[in-house]
Amino acid sequence: MGLIVKILVVIIGFALLTVLTQIGGVVLLVTMGVMVYVQRSLQAKWLAPFLFLVIFSVLYSISSLLIVPPVAKHFGRVPMPWQGDVRPLNIATCLLNRHYVKPALREAVLASASAVRKKYPGTVTNYLDGCFPFYNGFPLMPHLSHNDGRKLDIAFFYTDVNGVKSDDSPSWIGYGVYEGPREHEEDYPLQCKAKGYWQYGILEQVASQRNKNRYKFDAQRTAYLVNVLSKQSAIHKIFIEPHLKTRLALSSPKIRYHGCQAVRHDDHIHVQL
Repeated sequence: MGLIVKILVVIIGFALLTVLTQIGGVVLLVTMGVMVYVQRSLQAKWLAPFLFLVIFSVLYSISSLLIVPPVAKHFGRVPMPWQGDVRPLNIATCLLNRHYVKPALREAVLASASAVRKKYPGTVTNYLDGCFPFYNGFPLMPHLSHNDGRKLDIAFFYTDVNGVKSDDSPSWIGYGVYEGPREHEEDYPLQCKAKGYWQYGILEQVASQRNKNRYKFDAQRTAYLVNVLSKQSAIHKIFIEPHLKTRLALSSPKIRYHGCQAVRHDDHIHVQL
């Protein structure tokens, strides 16, 4: 591999890991530095790629678990819980450091989830994307606004086809399986598409739809969660699709429409300080 190609690979790897995890690019560079010393005494050169992956994984894990959380506090951010009654729908959210929020937001969500669990015993509240641990303005792709620790997405509640509460979601990423408008409800997704906002429903093309019929949207528990969230003084805005706001009889002025420039919000709840 030529020098120019190697440099391009490193640049691309650094960029991708930084975009995906915020810290991965730096860990990549540190790993490369460690490998310089490892390779000097490595006789079986074919082991180098394997050792590189091992060293990167160990350094990344140590950074994410032991270094990032205390440093993030200096940026006014704390991690959401990894497990328990409030947890990520997909553990990759935490592994990629996408679960950091302001302490006030964490407390508001935990308190709201506790209220839901008290009314509906056994309920697990799953969160989706929050923010990265460091720096205001650092983008959390593909979101437009998750860049300051003040936003968090929360998954809807579902039951199985027999009406039994489920801890899961029809989408493994939590996005893209929509609870769309009914015939008599205002259809903002159709209106946005007609206006040329192609990205509005694009996640439906990304997320598998094969589990859609295995889950039923739990309107009762979801409405209760949104209402409880809206009563938290720290919560300033809640985004949910207008047809669901009407269907669930949600009346708080904090519950707003996000606009066609965003993506559909009939697959999750967006809350922010």
